Amino acid sequence: MGKIKVTQIRSSIKRPQNQKRTLEALGLHKIGQVVEHDATPNILGMVNIIKHLVSTEEA
Repeated sequence: MGKIKVTQIRSSIKRPQNQKRTLEALGLHKIGQVVEHDATPNILGMVNIIKHLVSTEEA
């Protein structure tokens, strides 16, 4: 199982509550912050919900 790096590139202001909660669940709180997660189906699904707010790359 690989790892992915998720970087927040856009703000969560004026976003639906589920997108804000998804960012928080991934551990992202401010723009430019980078977190690393295992590439599980759960994490990939969360990233898919907020794909317009983050960028991803393989670690």
